[in-house]
Amino acid sequence: MRYKTSTFQKAHLKLTVLFFTILITNLLACKSSMEEDLQPVDEQSSETVLAARDLDETAEKGSYHLKGYTLKDVFDFPIGAAVVYERLNQPLYANTLKREFSRVSSESNFKFKYLQPEEGKYDWEKADGIVDFALKNNMKVHGHTLLWANDGTYPAWLRNKEGSPEVFDKIMKDHITTVLRHFKGKIQSWDVINESLTPDGKYVDNLFLRKLGPDYIYKAFKYAREADPSVKLFINDFSLEYAGKKLKRYLAMSDELAERGVKIDGIAFQMHAVLRIAMPLVEKSLKMAGDKGLLVYLSEFDVALRYNMPKVFPLTDLLSRQQGQKYKEIVKAYLDNVPKRQQWGITTWGVGDKDSYFNKGYVNFNHDHPLLFGVDYKAKWAYRGFIEAGLGRQNKITLD
Repeated sequence: MRYKTSTFQKAHLKLTVLFFTILITNLLACKSSMEEDLQPVDEQSSETVLAARDLDETAEKGSYHLKGYTLKDVFDFPIGAAVVYERLNQPLYANTLKREFSRVSSESNFKFKYLQPEEGKYDWEKADGIVDFALKNNMKVHGHTLLWANDGTYPAWLRNKEGSPEVFDKIMKDHITTVLRHFKGKIQSWDVINESLTPDGKYVDNLFLRKLGPDYIYKAFKYAREADPSVKLFINDFSLEYAGKKLKRYLAMSDELAERGVKIDGIAFQMHAVLRIAMPLVEKSLKMAGDKGLLVYLSEFDVALRYNMPKVFPLTDLLSRQQGQKYKEIVKAYLDNVPKRQQWGITTWGVGDKDSYFNKGYVNFNHDHPLLFGVDYKAKWAYRGFIEAGLGRQNKITLD
């Protein structure tokens, strides 16, 4: 049986066809006009296309940098990067620092063997250069680090030194006092001790432990406090985000030192994270430190992608999105679990993938892609996830 099509049905059909024709035309036009600006930095991306509704307007071509926003403007606390003195003369590097960050620390230029390469003789050139750069650009400075429980980080003269415990006590006191007084009023916080415990909470073997015993940590904080009563003093270490014995020992240590009249102001989570890290552990760890009343600082933040990867590998669109989601989750965990008054800030270990320590020695900087900015210093999905956490956006970064 055949049915006759009414005049009304014909009109309705024509309107429907016209509607979808206009809709598709507009979508294609929108996609054409925005697609180029919203492409990922990496050219070896998947076929996933970003729709206009997925992102706000970006600040530059090939970047996920939100137009009208920077890291330092979005967050109430300082956002920092660990820098290398020699790179401050590189325009892309320096300009990214100036635009996005409000704090600097140093990968190496404040460490013992670089500041005092010869006994009693200090070399301030590079450390002063970093501080001067910060002051000129209205940035704060975090000092990293006065002592590192690793013999390789001490100068040869100190490693080869012989003498009584009193000799080494004086060397440690003189170094800490000289450095703190030199930078007094210019550096707001210091890592006094770096990586001094093993994962099971035992002391890491190092020169000062052998010469002075475990009390070297107490003495280091005591000398630092005497040299600059106003500076904030931190313990810095990795793998604290797993809520394990190391973190628990540091929290107990803060109580023990307080009973002896020496205050640890804060604990610095290096937060060298990976995609597979369990967020409940991160949240628990941050809350444990916050509950202790300490300042909490993410001091060397990055998200490595190299697990189960070949020696070198490209940053695909899928990996980039996964990384962006993980950055967002970790920053949100920090905001949610650390009381506002105890949020000392977040610092990434480097500025862009080109200067990440994971990529040292790799010509194309593709051994890993752990930071917020790519090798061209354009913002990645990692940046987008970080800044969206600061903006309070709850939506997940799509991974399909």
